[in-house]
Amino acid sequence: MTLAHRPSRRALALLAIACPLIAPGCGDDDGLGTRYPVSGTITYQGKKVPTGTITFIPDDPNSRGASSEIEDGSYTLTTSTPGDGVFPGKYKVTIESMNVDLTAVRAFVKSKGMNPEGQLPQELVNAARKKAKSNIPAKYKGINTSGLTAEVTGASTIDFPLAD
Repeated sequence: MTLAHRPSRRALALLAIACPLIAPGCGDDDGLGTRYPVSGTITYQGKKVPTGTITFIPDDPNSRGASSEIEDGSYTLTTSTPGDGVFPGKYKVTIESMNVDLTAVRAFVKSKGMNPEGQLPQELVNAARKKAKSNIPAKYKGINTSGLTAEVTGASTIDFPLAD
């Protein structure tokens, strides 16, 4: 290596500081500890689940769970801040996907001169949810009935192909 191509001490020091910051595992300055990015795809009968929620419930009662909205079959888990990942450990997994028709709720809000894309009255949304049809079998939304589990040991892609 010629003298002109040798890295400076300053460059090596900056590299030493940066390496731990880009090492596998996430964590922000919230003091919660190392979390790993976990994402994946959720399908039912071979088709992507359009919307919903996935929740990882830890087996360890002293740990924290993680969750994510499902969008076009995809999810990315969050523990505390968006996309911060999940703690290592074993989890039970629940998935809920409802086809909620908010057309009548938005029409009501609009008739009152309110923004139909803004905050909707919770009692009307709850009523619409009660009428909603599930996109997947109801067993997947129960911690004791879903039968879904996951183990996180590092950054992972965990897919859930659901069936009847």
